[in-house]
Parts: sequence; structure tokens; C-alpha cells
Amino acid sequence: MKPQKKKKNVEDKEKLPLSRKIILAICGALIGFVNGLFGGGGGMICVPLLQRVLHLPDKYSHATAIVVIFPISLVSAIIYCLSGNLEIVPLATVGVGVVLGGVVGSFALKFLPEKIVRVIFVLIMLAGGVRLIIG
Repeated sequence: MKPQKKKKNVEDKEKLPLSRKIILAICGALIGFVNGLFGGGGGMICVPLLQRVLHLPDKYSHATAIVVIFPISLVSAIIYCLSGNLEIVPLATVGVGVVLGGVVGSFALKFLPEKIVRVIFVLIMLAGGVRLIIG
């Protein structure tokens, strides 16, 4: 009886060296801190980090950032609610728009070319930066 060759597990291909895991953990802590401090914005840091550290394509970086940011945002929202730093009317009105926009954006991500996604992301980051500088 011939010994069977072991199939390479998908996890074997995706194993990261310890140094890269440490870098990702530090990046995750930074993203969580920014998201918790400002109530959002972690994705603006998360996407470039995923692209540079893990060399993920644009679409995968954006999708992964959303999945990473969701639990962080949920925990931050609970803390904000418990501390009384929340207004119900803006939450309800903006929340509906965020949910609808998130659904439309996630479907659009499937169909838009990566170059267009990158241009849109850069334009949003630039607009946000200019807005912060101008006040």
C-alpha cells in the first residue's frame, strides 16, 4: 500500500510569520483606538494597512476592513450608549442612511473595477483630509 501524500491545507498557505502577526496585532490596536476615539474612521487606516502589510487587492482590503470595523463599531456604540453620549434622532436618521448606503456600497464593490474603487477611496480620503484642515 502506497503512503498517501498529504494534501496541503489552505491554512498552511496562509500562515504568517510571527513578526507579521505582531505587526498586524499592533495595527489592529491602532485601528481600534482610532475607531473608538473618533467614533469611526478606522477603515481609513485599515484599508491601506491591509494593502501594504498583507498585500491584499483593493476589493479584498475594503471588504475585510468592513468586517473588521463592524465589531469595533458595535462595541464603541455600546460604550457610547452606556455613557449617555448618544442622541436618538440623529442615530435613527443617519443610521437608516448608513445601512442603506452600506448595502448599496457592498453590492457595488462586486461590480466596480479595482481601479475605480481605488480612485473613489482616494477622493474620499482627500476630501476628509481637506475638511479636517479647513475646519
